[in-house]
Amino acid sequence: MPELHPLTSPLLAGNRRALAKAITLTESTRPDHEQDAQTLLAEVLPQAGRSIRLGLTGVPGVGKSTFIEGLGLMLVGAGHRVAVLAVDPSSARTGGSIMGDKTRMPGLTVHPRAFIRPSPSRGTLGGVARRTREAITLCEAAGYDVVLVETVGVGQSETQVAAMTDLFLLLTLPNAGDELQGIKRGIMELADLCVVNKADLNPQAAVRAQTELRTALTLLTPHDAPWRPLALRASALTGEGLDDLWAAVKRYHETVDLPAKRRAQTAVWFDELLREAAWRAFQAGVDPARLQALRAQVETGHLTAVQGVAALLGDERKNAHL
Repeated sequence: MPELHPLTSPLLAGNRRALAKAITLTESTRPDHEQDAQTLLAEVLPQAGRSIRLGLTGVPGVGKSTFIEGLGLMLVGAGHRVAVLAVDPSSARTGGSIMGDKTRMPGLTVHPRAFIRPSPSRGTLGGVARRTREAITLCEAAGYDVVLVETVGVGQSETQVAAMTDLFLLLTLPNAGDELQGIKRGIMELADLCVVNKADLNPQAAVRAQTELRTALTLLTPHDAPWRPLALRASALTGEGLDDLWAAVKRYHETVDLPAKRRAQTAVWFDELLREAAWRAFQAGVDPARLQALRAQVETGHLTAVQGVAALLGDERKNAHL
C-alpha cells in the first residue's frame, strides 16, 4: 500500500498549519509542486464536499470583511468551524497584495474554530485566486463545515465565484438606489441573497434599499426558478439581521438540488482546466518566430487579428498532417 502524502493525516485531523501548507502547495506554479498538490488533493477528496460554500462580494466600502467577521463569530459561537478564503487585489507590477483581511477580522483570526487565508488574485478574472477551488476542497477535508469566499470588489468578471460556491451573496449599502446603477446586471442575476449592510446607520434608507433590491431581483429571476432570491437587511457591527441571513442560507440548502449544482460546477471546472492545458500545449508547439511575425503584422495593420489567428491555426493544421 503506497504511503500517504505527509500532509494528508494532519490535514484530515484539522491541523491548521498543515492546511496552510497544503494551500500554499496548491498555489505554487512549480511543476513538481503541482504534481505533489494533486496527489494530496486526490487523497483528501473523499473527505471533502460536506460544507456550506458561501460566496460573498460587494463594492469597496460596503464592509465585506467586517460582515464576514460578524457572521463568522456568530457561526463559531454556534459550534461551526469556519474557513474564510479572502482574495486580495494584486499589484499589476509585482503580483503581490496587501493581505489586509486578517487585520480587519481580529476576533475571527484568533478563534480556534476559524481559519482565514488571504490569497493574491494575481490578475485572475472572477475575483478569485487561480486555486481557490482546490483551497475549498482542502478546507472541507480539514473539517470546516462553512467556507466563505470573499471576492475582489464588484464587476462582470466577478461572477466566476458563483461557479464554485453553493450560494452567492451580494452586499450593498443603504443608498442602494444610487449604487444599483453601478452594479452589473450579471451579478444581480447570479445573486441568491442580497443584503443591505450597515442598516443601523440609516434604517429608513436601508428599508428603501431593501425594497428596491427586492423589486430588481423579482424582475431578474425566472418564474420557474427553484429559489427566489431574497433581499435582507443587516448590520455587521450590531449583529442585526445575521440570524435571519443564516436562516435563509439554511432554507436555500433545503430547497436547491446542491448535488446536481455541484456536479455542474465540477464539469465547468474541468472544461476550464482543459482549455488552460490545451492553450499551454498549443503555445509549446508554436514556432516563436512565426508567432512574433504574425503579431507584428496584426500590430501594423497588414492582417486583422482574426486573420492572424487563422494563419497560426492553419500552420498547426498543416504540421499535424505532416
